[in-house]
Amino acid sequence: MVYQTKQEGQYTYVEEGTGKPMLILHGLFGALSNFNDVIDGFKGQYRVIIPMMPIYDMPMRQASLEGLLKFIEGFVETKNLSELTLLGNSLGGHVALLYSLAHPEDVETLILTGSSGLFENTMGGSFPKRGDYAYIKERVEYTFYDPATATKDLVDECFEITSSIPKCMNIVQIAKSAQRNNMASEITAIQAPTCLIWGLNDTITPPHVGHEFNRLIPNSELYFIDKCCHAPMMEQPEAFNSILDKYLKTVHTEN
Repeated sequence: MVYQTKQEGQYTYVEEGTGKPMLILHGLFGALSNFNDVIDGFKGQYRVIIPMMPIYDMPMRQASLEGLLKFIEGFVETKNLSELTLLGNSLGGHVALLYSLAHPEDVETLILTGSSGLFENTMGGSFPKRGDYAYIKERVEYTFYDPATATKDLVDECFEITSSIPKCMNIVQIAKSAQRNNMASEITAIQAPTCLIWGLNDTITPPHVGHEFNRLIPNSELYFIDKCCHAPMMEQPEAFNSILDKYLKTVHTEN
């Protein structure tokens, strides 16, 4: 199902369902549609909210993890959100970690999937090859176990993004900000119960990264999905939703 975006001031977002908020943060090349299956699976239990982070459009001097954190802080305040189930993929996981440490009182549960924050192997940090469709297609396919998951629409979207010099400059700057921001010494202070859902075949944040998050975050549980790479919620949505649903029901029953 295609979900319509809403606009409130500077914020563009999807919001579906009722209940406690499930706030979802997308990755560097993420799109709101990446989480359609998560919305389908959880809108009956949660108020699922996905803001579009201004990765490509924010002023270059603000293009950093700190700038994205401030944006999410402003969004949460504008929407008056609390008791968050906070889910982040890739770069979105990194921002979710920063938010959880800055506002532990707001985060009831944390979910990370393919999160940066410890190590990531991406094309960020070097200038993406503008105008080279074959290269962009190869890099998008690299994020999936099954290259066919990288649909033409998805490749076209990434190609359009990387065809813009200002957008590329923001991508590189934010990617470098993420690479500099290793959180190994900080995430031991994460207070929220944390669910780690990792692709067993992740080439960008490999399985050992999931194990390291699990070792460092005190109250965390790690789950792997086979034949799955960096975006489990897209590539193996049924398995992802099943793991997350069981985890949330267990944690929220205990609490």
